[in-house]
Amino acid sequence: MKIGIQLWPQATSVKEMRTAWRTADAMGVDSIWTWDHFYPLSGDPEERHFECYTLLAAMAADTCHAQVGALVTCFTYRNPQLLADMARTIDHISEGRFVLGLGSGWFERDYIEYGYEFGTAVERLKLLEAGLPVIKDRMKKLNPQPVNGNIPIMIGGGGEKRTLRLVAEHAQQYNYFGPPESYANKIKILDEWCAKVGRNPKEIERTVAIYPKEVTPELFEAYKQAGAEHIILASGGPFDMKDLETLLSWR
Repeated sequence: MKIGIQLWPQATSVKEMRTAWRTADAMGVDSIWTWDHFYPLSGDPEERHFECYTLLAAMAADTCHAQVGALVTCFTYRNPQLLADMARTIDHISEGRFVLGLGSGWFERDYIEYGYEFGTAVERLKLLEAGLPVIKDRMKKLNPQPVNGNIPIMIGGGGEKRTLRLVAEHAQQYNYFGPPESYANKIKILDEWCAKVGRNPKEIERTVAIYPKEVTPELFEAYKQAGAEHIILASGGPFDMKDLETLLSWR
């Protein structure tokens, strides 16, 4: 079982985040993530908050072991050609440890305040579907190429008709939040989509994000039985690494 941590960029400082991701990397964690939003998702809506991709560049430079990425990038915030170039550049900063996490977006305040078209969930998913080939095509044209020849794509979400099909068609990692029973069902449907599109399901790493209160041996085992291969601990500041240390001891 791989273990990761997602560091929330809200109600914190850049100094605190840098200390946290350096500490996690030194602990031997497999992956370090942040999220791609412009405002806090919980607590005081006017609290401090930092932008995702600028943080990821610093994270890539500060660490040397873990994969780094956004859990997940809200696709419609950036031109897909530019996003591909941003991802490739951070990949080089990290010396090949970057994962391009992608989702269709959902937090309406981000869209309204930054002037993006919110639309409907289906419309945002259609934009992601159209953008994935654009990202992959631009990656092939960039000079220099990504360090390892390509950058792994993670897709997050639970939509069974469209999102999981996109995972089967394009992704090397799949992420979902939810109880083990729901997670196991998503994995089952993902495997069915893999069969339909002719993809080997073993090519897709199955990740799940959990919260500190969920760090118990029973839940760890339940996710393992449900098919999870990579557990990511969601963590807000002040960043306490005790739960991460516990997860790493079970790895």
